[in-house]
Amino acid sequence: MISILSDAANLPWVFVSLAIGYLLGSIPFGLIFTRMAGLGDIRDIGSGNIGATNALRTGNKTVAGATFLCDAAKGAAAVLLFTYLAPSLELVLPLAMLAAAAAFLGHLYPVWLGFKGGKGISTFIGINLALFWPVGLLFLLTWLLVAVITRYSSLAALIGASATPVYLYFFEHYDLLPLSIFLLVFIYYAHRDNISRLLAGNESRIGSTAK
Repeated sequence: MISILSDAANLPWVFVSLAIGYLLGSIPFGLIFTRMAGLGDIRDIGSGNIGATNALRTGNKTVAGATFLCDAAKGAAAVLLFTYLAPSLELVLPLAMLAAAAAFLGHLYPVWLGFKGGKGISTFIGINLALFWPVGLLFLLTWLLVAVITRYSSLAALIGASATPVYLYFFEHYDLLPLSIFLLVFIYYAHRDNISRLLAGNESRIGSTAK
């Protein structure tokens, strides 16, 4: 894949996929929807995160659901866009993976918000569903199982994300493993505060509202 992308003729497509993927990922739907609902700035609520879990802390499930769906959709859109726009069959997967990685980083580090965004789980789900939907579905089932048992969204996300490369390996989708591991590293980094709180036993549970 690296040799294909390093070809000078393909470099414009590499830059376009990275730019469009990042711009899609950087759309702060959580911030947009909470303001539209008259709930103020989501960055002043709960953890200050712009993702769906923090949107749920507003007590407005509609806003949280819309945030989740749109954050997932922008990850899926980045993949699907270059699935259809790639100039050749051999560039479909490389460009889709680059756009996916850029969309994920755009969500975590949106330029519009001083590079302070979400933690990427909804976007991660959309990316996996678009690249290989069975693994995306397995992530959702893993997340749901852990979340129901523990009521910790962060723990469910970490376990689900950790299991994703294993699922890909099981399905022999070795070509997607580098992207999955790349995203997993950033997920753990984005959740470093959650990990500390989980270890300390004071992590917020699903359904807790902002004070």
